[in-house]
Amino acid sequence: MKEPDGFNKKLKQRSIGWFLMKIAAVTAVVALIVREFVFANYIVYGQSMMPTIKDGERIIVNKIDYEWREPERFDLIIFHADEESDYIKRIIGLPGDDIYYENDALYVNGEEVEEDFLEETRNENGPEIFTDDFTLQDLTDELVVPEDHFFVMGDNRKNSIDSRQIGFVPEEEIVGKANMAFWPPQSIRFFY
Repeated sequence: MKEPDGFNKKLKQRSIGWFLMKIAAVTAVVALIVREFVFANYIVYGQSMMPTIKDGERIIVNKIDYEWREPERFDLIIFHADEESDYIKRIIGLPGDDIYYENDALYVNGEEVEEDFLEETRNENGPEIFTDDFTLQDLTDELVVPEDHFFVMGDNRKNSIDSRQIGFVPEEEIVGKANMAFWPPQSIRFFY
């Protein structure tokens, strides 16, 4: 006995509807996994990372990059500053580093290290000192950055709350590495 055409049409519609619901469910689960474990987006508030990252820009953070490699000097990282706030800063000192600033220059283990990412801001700042002199010991009573900790600073050195005030960042508080800015669209760029 042959089924009426209307019956077959309804059966096909249900089958397609069920298929689309399964695709939507799988997509939602994959998106949640990616959001929770792989990437996250953040809105940057404040001026501490200017001009590298401006107030209100949205960035993508890679949450698994440091599962395969160690954080490196000058990486831009997001970390838990306290229970309510996450900060974005640049890694300046790695575990075991003796760091200090003298005459607006960064010294790591006695060697001057260039901070090319500050060039534009230093030029705009004119002859005025951009980063005040300090030693790690003066700020933290430590001679070197402790194991599993990092010394971080904002790129806007005159307007940044960073390791100079809050101390070292424990490795377990790092959320991930900032990979790119994606909003507003005219500001899309990758961070290296």
